[in-house]
Amino acid sequence: MQGKFRWPEGVRCVALLSVDFDGPSHEIGRKLRPLGINSWGRYSGRRGVPRYLDLFEKHSIPATFFVPGYDAECYPEVVKDIQRRGFEVAAHGYLHEGWALGDEEKELLTRTHDILAGLLGQAPVGWRSPSGRKTARTMRVLKELGYRYDSSDKDYDLPYMARIDGERRTDMVEIPNNTYSLDDFPWFKFSMTPPSEVLEQWRREFDSLYRENGYFMLTFHPRSGWGSGIPSRAKAIEEMIRYIRQHDGVRFFSIAGLADWCLANHDHFE
Repeated sequence: MQGKFRWPEGVRCVALLSVDFDGPSHEIGRKLRPLGINSWGRYSGRRGVPRYLDLFEKHSIPATFFVPGYDAECYPEVVKDIQRRGFEVAAHGYLHEGWALGDEEKELLTRTHDILAGLLGQAPVGWRSPSGRKTARTMRVLKELGYRYDSSDKDYDLPYMARIDGERRTDMVEIPNNTYSLDDFPWFKFSMTPPSEVLEQWRREFDSLYRENGYFMLTFHPRSGWGSGIPSRAKAIEEMIRYIRQHDGVRFFSIAGLADWCLANHDHFE
């Protein structure tokens, strides 16, 4: 695989910024009222997402926002603004489900799909599992709904063709993400690391990936609390963008944009 792998001509490294909206859906799904100490998720719709829309416009970054269906119902104009300003809206569960899903899974996937499609006038083409919940049934339902990519798995350091019931597909691609060292959640939730130290870690992660296969995805949340919605943490994201742009041959993609390129060049990938 490595022998025939290559990015688009002139590209040494692809960079993706993915934003998990994770508004009050996160609390409601855990049976918490999104008030007081549990109101962090409301920051996403009120300040966090608008702040990042401005930041991405400033730096011409084609970012992707993964939006739970419940959050889209709470903040429809904010979600519309994501699309209006030229960014991708992808699906991310309904209540950011943190429990084992049974027969309700198809209904929840379809509900969010329909909410986003109705709100935006076009269906999402990408999905990311909330809380890591994904099964073989998930992939079958996503394919039925017409999704072109999933960005949930953490098992490789390059995109690869998705497999559904053991069959390699050439019409759906897995775009892996790293929810440990390249996600803000563990740094700000558990270790409570200062943004300056997190930024330095992300720079080192980028350096190693730039030298190897040139695939870099950073995921963060526009919440307050354990998210990156507040100004000091948004500043770290902006500094990371500037750092990435210092390197030759880097191109930023939306995840849908990269997925479409991978699908058109599926012979390059496993």
